Amino acid sequence: VVTADLRLNEPRYASLPNIMKAKKKPLETITSDSLGVDVTPRLKTLKVAEPAKRQAGIKVPDVATLVDKLKNEARVI
Repeated sequence: VVTADLRLNEPRYASLPNIMKAKKKPLETITSDSLGVDVTPRLKTLKVAEPAKRQAGIKVPDVATLVDKLKNEARVI
């Protein structure tokens, strides 16, 4: 038998008194060294280059011209 509490799916809204209480609580600061976590960066940038320039597009007057250009010039259809 599997059961679930229907209240788990309801959002909890913070009230103003609880927000004020939370502001007074001290925050514990934990360093990554105390947790044994290595946070050194492991990414290496090999190169940065601009993409190749593309040709400007053209406007076609109707669908028939578009289909003709796609078949004959671009050869994608």
